[in-house]
Amino acid sequence: MSATHETDVLIIGSGPAGGSAALFLSTYGVKNMVLTKYRWTANTPRAHITNQRTVEILRDMGLESEVMAKATPQHLMGDTVFCTSLAGEELARLRTWGTHPRRKADFDLASPSQICDIPQDLLEPIILGHAAARGSRIRFDTEYLALEQDADGVTVTARDRLNGSTYQIRAKYVIGADGGRSKVAEDIGLPMEGRMDIAGSMNIVFQADLSRYVAHRPSVLYWVLQPGSNIGGIGMGLVRMVRPWNRWLIVWGYDISQPPPVVDEATAIKIAHNLIGDDTIPITIESTSLWSVNHMYATRYSRGRVFCMGDACHRHPPSNGLGSNTSIQDAYNLAWKLALVLQGKASPRLLETYSDERAPIGKQIVERANKSIREFGPIFEALGLLETNDPQQMLANMEIRKENSPRGAEAREKLRKAIELKNYEFNAHGVEMNQRYRSVAVVSDGAPEPPYERDPELYYHPTTWPGARLPHCWLEHRGRKVSTLDLAGKGRFTLLTGIGGEAWKTAAAEVSARTGVEIACYTIGPGREVLDTYDDWARLREVAEDGCILVRPDAHVAWRSHRVLSDCTGALHQVMRQILGYASGERS
Repeated sequence: MSATHETDVLIIGSGPAGGSAALFLSTYGVKNMVLTKYRWTANTPRAHITNQRTVEILRDMGLESEVMAKATPQHLMGDTVFCTSLAGEELARLRTWGTHPRRKADFDLASPSQICDIPQDLLEPIILGHAAARGSRIRFDTEYLALEQDADGVTVTARDRLNGSTYQIRAKYVIGADGGRSKVAEDIGLPMEGRMDIAGSMNIVFQADLSRYVAHRPSVLYWVLQPGSNIGGIGMGLVRMVRPWNRWLIVWGYDISQPPPVVDEATAIKIAHNLIGDDTIPITIESTSLWSVNHMYATRYSRGRVFCMGDACHRHPPSNGLGSNTSIQDAYNLAWKLALVLQGKASPRLLETYSDERAPIGKQIVERANKSIREFGPIFEALGLLETNDPQQMLANMEIRKENSPRGAEAREKLRKAIELKNYEFNAHGVEMNQRYRSVAVVSDGAPEPPYERDPELYYHPTTWPGARLPHCWLEHRGRKVSTLDLAGKGRFTLLTGIGGEAWKTAAAEVSARTGVEIACYTIGPGREVLDTYDDWARLREVAEDGCILVRPDAHVAWRSHRVLSDCTGALHQVMRQILGYASGERS
């Protein structure tokens, strides 16, 4: 059977990873096609927390304002509640997602973009719609069956699920973004560590006006403890806001060692009413689904001309809200590299850095998300829920914290510390923003990695150390307030210098002409095209004014020079050759 379709990049899957890969590639002018076995985008809210780094990427694509218009803003996200039911007793409350005044300052200083909450069923159509508008070919109801690689490309066999016919598609590269049960990852034998199906969970999506119980404590998450549950004896349920305050998603557990439960409408309504604590609330069930908690990650993300990303590579619970964010960031890392290779401006060796850079991130977020689940243990312990299997005794133990007694004071202190520990799930700004790449696509300046001044999981540490994300601060360019990140991105390299660094501007133009790779150059300083209006860049740049910082298309620092050099063009050309994957003596 001869291939009936051809494309440069074939993407299997249209979720956050696959859809964003299509968006980025189309924006960069790369011919691509998306296959999805589904008839449309996500039909349930699923992923929702969209962190600052992801919003920055959508900003680079020109989608930030559209996303924010449909998202729940940060100020409505953060009064995370622990209670016996929404109508019942509140046990504790924690300011989350950067809404504590002290943490809000950290978030505001770190990025031009705000964290937000946009359900997956609203985000996916935005991303995929713009991908299609920019040139992606989207084939719904089309199932991936198999692939075969050779020296020049990949032949994929697909099935049209409407008429049952099979056909082949020829691509230069393939991206497997087909989720946590990825057939592509299985077919190419990606090495995996960890295990699947650790615990069972169900999602119940429903409509109900719960404003009387939540509007005064606005949040994305309401954690409900109901001792006596048939799941491990401790009933920990989650009521998640989808749209304030009338669309919701409940997460409730089930015993994965037993046959999957049948969650009919009556069962779903009963679970919802129990967690709400008010059975007079009218409820409309939208959907129910079962899923499993996983702890698995790939140690390599590619084999030959096939690359995997998203849940195909990192499979974990939704704790910390890292899933769709990491998936989109996977795609952002790979897309510019594929574009340069397909345009003949970089060696295929550049593509090897995708695994080098993203696999450590995938492992980190899988470990972090699963650790966050375990960090509920101290809450259970503080409330005396681990001391007995008797529900009535559990309830009695929970009452101890109210006593005017030494054991009451001890219980209160334990609970306070246990709740504070959940900052590592709900305020893990450093996990989201401190990603530092190590690969041959990052060129060291000889400086050691800077130490973290504060907890690296909780706090973002800005640095221009090669491999780190370019720090944000506000500048002025052509009469407009812009972020340093606004100067970068757009599918090209960027070089930032200052007064005395004019030779870098000449070097950027000459090296760009030699390599065919665009390098935008900006001089920052008084009387120059970019003004450091608050002197924040002077505090952040970590190089002298006449030095330079070279930024990759994904806004990570590729290299920096602390001072102007005698041969800026030679130095920059050598750096670009390494980043683009060229060995000594090869054309660049």
